[in-house]
Amino acid sequence: MNYGFVKVAAAVPHIKVADCKFNVERIESLIAVAEGKGVQIIIFPEMSITGYTCGDLFGQQLLLEEAEMGLMQILNNTRQLDIISIVGMPVVANSTVINSAVVIQKGKVLGVAAKTYLPNYKEFYEQRWFTSALQLTTDNVRLCGQIVPIGANLLFETSDTTFGIEVCEDLWATIPPSSSLALQGAEILFNMSADNEGIGKHNYLCSLISQQSARCIAGYVFSSCGFGESTTDVVFAGNGLIYENGSLLARSERFSMEEQLIISEIDVERIRAERRINTTFAANQANLEDKKAVSIATEFVNSKELTLTRNFNAHPFVPQGNELNEHCEEVFSIQVAGLAQRLVHTGAKTAVVGISGGLDSTLALLVCVKTFDKLGLSRKGILGITMPGFGTTDRTYHNAIDLMKSLGISIREISIKDACIQHFKDIDHDVNVHDVTYENSQARERTQILMDVANQTWGMVIGTGDLSELALGWATYNGDHMSMYGVNASVPKTLVKYLVQWVAENGVDEDSKATLLDIVDTPISPELIPADENGEIKQKTEDLVGPYELHDFFLYYFLRFGFRPSKIYYLASAAFKDSYDEETIKKWLSIFFRRFFNQQFKRSCLPDGPKVGSISISPRGDWRMPSDASSAMWLKEIENL
Repeated sequence: MNYGFVKVAAAVPHIKVADCKFNVERIESLIAVAEGKGVQIIIFPEMSITGYTCGDLFGQQLLLEEAEMGLMQILNNTRQLDIISIVGMPVVANSTVINSAVVIQKGKVLGVAAKTYLPNYKEFYEQRWFTSALQLTTDNVRLCGQIVPIGANLLFETSDTTFGIEVCEDLWATIPPSSSLALQGAEILFNMSADNEGIGKHNYLCSLISQQSARCIAGYVFSSCGFGESTTDVVFAGNGLIYENGSLLARSERFSMEEQLIISEIDVERIRAERRINTTFAANQANLEDKKAVSIATEFVNSKELTLTRNFNAHPFVPQGNELNEHCEEVFSIQVAGLAQRLVHTGAKTAVVGISGGLDSTLALLVCVKTFDKLGLSRKGILGITMPGFGTTDRTYHNAIDLMKSLGISIREISIKDACIQHFKDIDHDVNVHDVTYENSQARERTQILMDVANQTWGMVIGTGDLSELALGWATYNGDHMSMYGVNASVPKTLVKYLVQWVAENGVDEDSKATLLDIVDTPISPELIPADENGEIKQKTEDLVGPYELHDFFLYYFLRFGFRPSKIYYLASAAFKDSYDEETIKKWLSIFFRRFFNQQFKRSCLPDGPKVGSISISPRGDWRMPSDASSAMWLKEIENL
């Protein structure tokens, strides 16, 4: 099972200008290598059979005929292969020469994609030799003894996907042909190019491809010529690039003197999910001018076992490298802006936060501090309340106190022990029975204190629960589940610690920094069960519900793309292959789906809170699900893995 992945390749072969025999041999060789690697569709550079820099030789009968003979040789020598190949060559149609991408498979020419926009400025003179697809006077052409479709509006349909092709300059047009092809069903767009180099041009090209793949919600495979093309006036770096919905999957080494085969997998299931969700895409389809595409069926048989070459970030909510700092700053700014607006609108005089010494309440406190600073309010208007209970450890208690002191907020300490003991007496519950009643009563007592203090001080209770906890229902209903504004509501647990660490490194004094870094290293726990004999945290959340890095991975692919459990399991097994065995992943995946479904009732009445990323489970926004939906189908699929 390939889970919607289509393996594609951008080839950068050696070429010799106007030496069709040599070029065909190199093309055949790379097709064979790609077939052996399980590639399903491969594209070669513009004019790959002749070379792009032939100049006026494109008017020579010998070159045109040898190009067609070369194509015939490729057809004959690859007729036993399943792979679909896209090669570049001049094609004669009604006495005009067309700059073409020829699609072949199993000895057959499937179609000829014609270049629409012929550059005729600066170093380019294509209109001197070629005729645009816009000026074609026929829909068919005879090539290698076959009558095949020709045009700029061809769609090639395989059993797994539909793809379309544009040629080089087409991408640079105001409205590229690929836009129309995508709106008519193309999920993967291919571009064969002869893109010469210039200062800054490469970055612009990458931006162009990224944006086009994002706008079209499509895969985009780009192949441009390299070593061997004439350097009389320009240089070609051999760019091979593969993008998916704006993200780079694979790229070639620029200016390499070696042949290259750039391979990756396009996730067409992900593309389809994005298009289903994006109603603007559907509206754009309805508004498309009447340019009916020609659909061409292939003999594509996807029988090979998929071997992934692309990598999957095990922490999809956490960017890599320098992007992480920018991401943290943006998320934090959104949280601050959301809270600032709510405080201004309500006229609240205080922000009341329960401070446990854990990650979530720490992040909520930091958001409050930044918000009060931004609004020009005294930090004393932030009421930090620490409420020690039966499971509070010295480490979290002192971190809570130290952080509140160093940040200069108002501090209150209110133990919940006596109130809970009295409550247990009132409801006739044994204080030594550490069950769900024992745990939840503490959470609700804390929430009652926060709410009442907020009433006392004309304030707002700031919620601390994060996206991951809410997805799993790891919150006490009408306890820590409830607040007046939840600043962390769409921040996943795997990102929370990076946000706290980012603030520690960029926005606080040294005393606060030391405390924050220790909080980052503290095990995640609700601390509702008494500590162990050494005074250490006994109740560790991830021992009970599973690793948050796994749950965040599951959550991302389930909500962002609507993937089924088997595909999420497949991706997780690849992403976490060095961290968890497959049985462990399966175990926690089952728990994730079971909890996600049966805890929806808590999400159906969530407090307001800002959306910061691509995923939110607000019942007023991104996620509307009945509380009594059945999880049976999802759990059954996991059982069968």
